[in-house]
Amino acid sequence: MLNNKIQSQIIKKKSFLCVGLDIDINKIPKSLLTFDDPIFEFAKQIIDSTNEYAIAYKPNIAFFEAHGLQGYKSLEKISKYLNSSFPEIFTIADAKRGDIGNTSQMYANAFLKDLDFDSITVSPYMGSDSVEPFLSFKNKYVFLLALTSNKGSEDFQELTMNNSTKLFETVIKKSRKWKNSDRIMYVVGAKNTEEIGKIRTIVPDSYLLVPGIGAQGGNLEEICKYGLDKDFKLIVNSSRSIIYASDTPDFARMARNEAKKIQMEMEKYLNKI
Repeated sequence: MLNNKIQSQIIKKKSFLCVGLDIDINKIPKSLLTFDDPIFEFAKQIIDSTNEYAIAYKPNIAFFEAHGLQGYKSLEKISKYLNSSFPEIFTIADAKRGDIGNTSQMYANAFLKDLDFDSITVSPYMGSDSVEPFLSFKNKYVFLLALTSNKGSEDFQELTMNNSTKLFETVIKKSRKWKNSDRIMYVVGAKNTEEIGKIRTIVPDSYLLVPGIGAQGGNLEEICKYGLDKDFKLIVNSSRSIIYASDTPDFARMARNEAKKIQMEMEKYLNKI
């Protein structure tokens, strides 16, 4: 099971760090622009320099789709590189898909079969039939958007229902009744530290993906206080603070240093457990 794959990486590396590959070609070192595929080259060097500390990588699909066919080719090369060179590392397609059943099935085929990612982020807004196609693949997983950190999350996710629970809680509880729900993990934004604890009580056996430390200001100590359990079912993502630690030709070494710094802090919290 991939859950065991994640946990073994956490134990081995004393880390639960996911590196987000939000690759903006305008921010990568100019020296890479001479390569045939500068986006892939940048990603490859980031992966090569940080895999000692990262248990997962999460390409943000929008940054690839913005480049059309060439961007898709870059994404495909990154997925193949990770699967061939680092098969022990978990991969997340940050695609935030979710549509009617047959459309979701096509999205699921694209990311979980053709591109062979281990998991994908999915929006639950359209309900069970929009999510279950992604859950039909054995040894593949869905990260359901539960409670995000953006200001607009207050518009719907934090609405109070008639029974005094929040909408995001209702979504999580409802999702546990869907087919193959044991393949669901949950996305919780880093600013929602106390809510992380509440979600942990609702889904004690599920992994939580928490984006938002680093450039977005999430507090790792608070996240661990509420979300890190005895089985270490926590994945914390950092993107910009690692991959854009420097825009010089020395960017990969600087990214490694930043990843190591986060890993060392994570190790401290793991040791407490």
